[in-house]
Amino acid sequence: MSTGRTIVVGITGGIAAYKAVNVVRAFVLLGDDVHVVATAAALRFVGKPTLEAISRNPVHTDLYEGVAEVRHVAIGQSADLIVIAPATANSIAKIALGLADDLLGNTILASTAPLVLAPAMHTEMWNNPATVANIAILQSRGVTIVGPGIGRLTGSDSGPGRMEEPETIVDAALAALAARRGASGPDQDLAARKVLISAGGTREPLDPVRFLGNRSSGRQGVALAEAALARGAEVTLVAAHLEVAVPDGVTVRTVSSTLDLQEAMRTAAAAADIVIMAAAVADYRPADVQADKIKKDIAGDRLSLELVRNPDVLAGLVDGRRPGQVIVGFAAETEPDDALRRELGRTKIQRKGCDLLVLNRVGWTQGFATERNEIEVLDRAGDIVMEASGTKLSVAHRILDSILDGVALDVASDAPVA
Repeated sequence: MSTGRTIVVGITGGIAAYKAVNVVRAFVLLGDDVHVVATAAALRFVGKPTLEAISRNPVHTDLYEGVAEVRHVAIGQSADLIVIAPATANSIAKIALGLADDLLGNTILASTAPLVLAPAMHTEMWNNPATVANIAILQSRGVTIVGPGIGRLTGSDSGPGRMEEPETIVDAALAALAARRGASGPDQDLAARKVLISAGGTREPLDPVRFLGNRSSGRQGVALAEAALARGAEVTLVAAHLEVAVPDGVTVRTVSSTLDLQEAMRTAAAAADIVIMAAAVADYRPADVQADKIKKDIAGDRLSLELVRNPDVLAGLVDGRRPGQVIVGFAAETEPDDALRRELGRTKIQRKGCDLLVLNRVGWTQGFATERNEIEVLDRAGDIVMEASGTKLSVAHRILDSILDGVALDVASDAPVA
């Protein structure tokens, strides 16, 4: 599904240009319309056919191509965001001075879109007073500088100057875009909306020491909270044993067990416009919780536990929803077959009755407690309305896009319009 955004990725002549391929790919996977503007020097490091195959658009390089369509300014005028990766010391100097002797310079000058630079150069060049001054000039104009990182450079050199990883650049670029949209029209798309999100994994106590739990770190739920906050929402996060920090500005309600989470969600949902159940909730809990630590010399070689089923928190929220409320569920499945996993998702959304279901595959090394995620979003008919992969923050933004695309929020009537 398209985001409707036009992203320009400028590539300049540094060895880190090969990394720009993954920057382009990440935006394409998000559903963006990506146009690459490469300098002549950049094409000495990475080939034009590669960039065109990944971006799915022609690569523009020549200032004097497309004169009839005024391409030297049209690309910049159409951009919602411009990302330069890598940004060499030479390109940074030219941008700071406003030089426009190539297509990339013209594109930047002709655009009012947020500009994000990912510097890449040797340490001495990065620390040179000229570069330091140029970076200060660009930052004073509101340009976002991502990195550089510290690490191995070309040859045996190591130090500051390494281009940041593509995922970091994309996340910073999306944050810059969200901040710009919040500062000056159009209004943030979740402004004045109350968003309730659950995150983490519930724990069911066996005794004062032990519990039944799961491997969820809460990263995806926290990323959703961060993304919603950046888009102007008033965010409440019901947090069960998070392993990551929560952004400032998010209201946090800490819970432990599934029953705790159910009560907190039910209470907070009364005022929420959007409810997202991203927490990994235990399906069962011990029938009896021991008052003292279970002793193995008393329990013996085998210990039997009686478990009782926990209430279905998501279905309960759907049953008790107020008019106009949008409810989104999550389904983490270990099924490796794509078709079978999607069928499990379709069965679940029909049973739960939520508006959208975020379906992802989990396993020993996938989904839980990782920095990245790969998801599909199903609507109530069971159709896949969006697919996304990338960092959990970029995936979070795509989920929010799907919510707004799939269910239009009518501010006047406070009722969802399909």
